Amino acid sequence: MNQKVVYIGKKISVINHFIEIFESDIEVYNSYIEIQNNKLTYKGFNSIFILFEKDSLEPDAIGISIIHKTLPQAHILLVSESLDSEESAIYLKTGILNTITPDIERSRILEVIDYHLKLQQKVKTAFTEKATPINTFHMPLWKRTFDILVSSLALIILSPIFLFTALAIRFESKGIIVYKSKRVGSNYKVFDFLKFRSMYMDADQRLKELSNLNQYQLEEDIVEKKEVSEETLMIDDDQILMVSDDFVLTEEDFQQIQRNKQKNAFVKFDKDPRITKVGRVIRKYSIDELPQLINILKGDMSVVGNRPLPLYEAELLTNDEYIDRFMAPSGLTGLWQVEKRGGAGKMSSEERKNLDTKYAKEFSIGMDFSIIFRTFTAFIQKENV
Repeated sequence: MNQKVVYIGKKISVINHFIEIFESDIEVYNSYIEIQNNKLTYKGFNSIFILFEKDSLEPDAIGISIIHKTLPQAHILLVSESLDSEESAIYLKTGILNTITPDIERSRILEVIDYHLKLQQKVKTAFTEKATPINTFHMPLWKRTFDILVSSLALIILSPIFLFTALAIRFESKGIIVYKSKRVGSNYKVFDFLKFRSMYMDADQRLKELSNLNQYQLEEDIVEKKEVSEETLMIDDDQILMVSDDFVLTEEDFQQIQRNKQKNAFVKFDKDPRITKVGRVIRKYSIDELPQLINILKGDMSVVGNRPLPLYEAELLTNDEYIDRFMAPSGLTGLWQVEKRGGAGKMSSEERKNLDTKYAKEFSIGMDFSIIFRTFTAFIQKENV
């Protein structure tokens, strides 16, 4: 499989070690900012492995998040001497797939890379088998017609609000007015999701202020870490999913971690300091969502459907239990939003996913109009979410 290896870090001895391992097949950057600024995409490569040198947790979390946005297809491996249990849990949640030591042997890192390549192929094969005509979503004509009429009319009627909001955002803080983020919609299609900016441009740098504000705490299950040995590495490939230089996780352990990641995917802050004054207003009245009318007109989304997910969240929901939620249109509003509008933080992630699956299997004209009516009746949220 055609792959690219990239090292991000500054330790010369470690860089030289990996250059020796990969010879000319590795690129080195001092910071993730270089990848972002140079707008590297690595088109033509089926797989990209980022060897990310551990620094400190806070800037690393920001860097990993930016890499996910810039190179959503990348496999990120953390290069670190050691991690304590708390750090391991947090780095896993950022999207790190594996940890390796700076002096890792050539044979070991090749095993790790080969394993993740096989895993990637398994995921692709599993989805290809599911992506038959029977399991592929096709937008009904009545729904697409309704979407075009509603989005076109709404864009015309709401154009003064669009203009006033854009001016207010620009007046309060410099930066982009409408931002794009990659989201996964129906049939796992990736598209640019549009929203009015409601945060300061340096929101990532304000993360330190949030440590005592998070209303949800990471739930952590302790999994048994087994010492790595030649015998351990020879067991069935399906039973090994995560390998570091001092431990391995079985598939069952990894699935437990993934379940925890799903449960803790929703984060809520009280009086989030990253949000601008204009942002608080447009969030309260859902004005920040209005640019998605353009997504609807383009056909990326529908007025009613399941909310499109960020790439890292969608990647967690590729198994049989949840794949049906992608066999439905992405929506501006949907079933779980109206079930507990304004109190969504009180709804478990399991309840949300079950409601998404229910909508995908049962949606109809009557259900759509019912959701739209309930959305309007709960338009003003009772709390900032």
